[in-house]
Amino acid sequence: MREDEPKYKEWIELRNRVIGAISVTMDLYGVTPSAGALYGTMFFEDEPMTLEEMKDKMGMSKSNMSYAARSLLDSRMIEKLDTKRDRKDLYRAQSDFYVTFRNFFSTKLQRERDVMMETIEQVLPDLKELILHPDTPEDIRQNALKDLHKLYHSVEFYSWMQQFIDMLQDGHLFEQTKDIVKREVSSDLDRE
Repeated sequence: MREDEPKYKEWIELRNRVIGAISVTMDLYGVTPSAGALYGTMFFEDEPMTLEEMKDKMGMSKSNMSYAARSLLDSRMIEKLDTKRDRKDLYRAQSDFYVTFRNFFSTKLQRERDVMMETIEQVLPDLKELILHPDTPEDIRQNALKDLHKLYHSVEFYSWMQQFIDMLQDGHLFEQTKDIVKREVSSDLDRE
């Protein structure tokens, strides 16, 4: 490709607009705009990249690049490959947004569910004991009873959440809707 070609410049500008939009929306995934720009850049790359190549492409310092790559790895938006190039680690962006969505949200939701259920399971026996203890003042007993009902309702919610997480992780949720959405998108694109 010739970089002085007007169509090349137009193509790069269009690509950069998408990268810019990706970087703006990355706060939803808990990453900085610069990490979002890195993900957007890697999204369009056909070949895996080393940290050095990312640094050069993005014009970032090595420490900022390492931090951005780490946050993308933690969010499972990029992956570190088993293969190396010139003894350097290689990274590739997850280019399937369904997989990115699934990985990110199932991880975050699973963490929330696990932390909350562990705490609720630890608190429930003590709360019940407090309610049943004869020395507990009536006003505290009534408030603790209200808390107990709220926690039982929370257990129902977190049971539902686990089913939702399982559907996200196994891809079942997407398979139910993906074909419908593809037909709608194709129809919309055909009209343009």
